[in-house]
Amino acid sequence: MGEAERAGPQGGEALLFLTDEQLRQGIEAMFFAYRGFTADPDRILATLSYGRAHHRAIHFIHCVPGTTVNNLLSILGVTKQSLNRVLRTLIADGLVESRVGRLDKRERHLYLTERGEGLERQLSDAQRARMRQAYRQAGPEAVAGFRKVLEAMMDSEQHRQYRALRDSR
Repeated sequence: MGEAERAGPQGGEALLFLTDEQLRQGIEAMFFAYRGFTADPDRILATLSYGRAHHRAIHFIHCVPGTTVNNLLSILGVTKQSLNRVLRTLIADGLVESRVGRLDKRERHLYLTERGEGLERQLSDAQRARMRQAYRQAGPEAVAGFRKVLEAMMDSEQHRQYRALRDSR
């Protein structure tokens, strides 16, 4: 008998009866899955002496070309000092371009350069391959359930940002 069968009734009601041990196993699975999800990009980034903060900045600049520094700060939830350190490196290395705002000259709008787009594609291709394989193994119902769980873990501001990003495409 599988864990889901031992948990009791099927559907959302069964989830109300998860034991602390089942929750701990889920937390541990998230930690190890995240390690796997970031392993391939981490290897690519290490060759450039970059870290995950660089990857996250590149990812969201790619998703929202022309995003402002303030918007990127909000999405990433990091300090201005931390983001500026990352952006300075990416700009100096020719991966990101910062343009002064047309309407508000105090704003800086961020774009990936051709080289930055190439790195973003390399990083995303590695993660898409891992996600594609996992989704195929799990099946469509599990994929939909996984997305629901991830969305339910977001606080309201994170969920708003996620919807805005998703709807901008």
